[in-house]
Amino acid sequence: MPIYEYRCQACDHDFERLVFSAAAERELKCPECQSGNIEKQFSSFCGRTQTEGGGTRSLSSGCSGCHASSCAGCR
Repeated sequence: MPIYEYRCQACDHDFERLVFSAAAERELKCPECQSGNIEKQFSSFCGRTQTEGGGTRSLSSGCSGCHASSCAGCR
């Protein structure tokens, strides 16, 4: 089940949700203001791999060296 990022169009609050189905997504509301006027955001990702020399390198498309547990705060 994917975790999606959303932005409330009423109060600009960003949040993430684990969404099990399209029907569940239609029922989502902003956790701050309870508005149903939300928009799915494009998510970025960050990954690391070990190099042959024992170092690490970033596999991300935009976050270089990010150590956050979530990309929701990286805007």
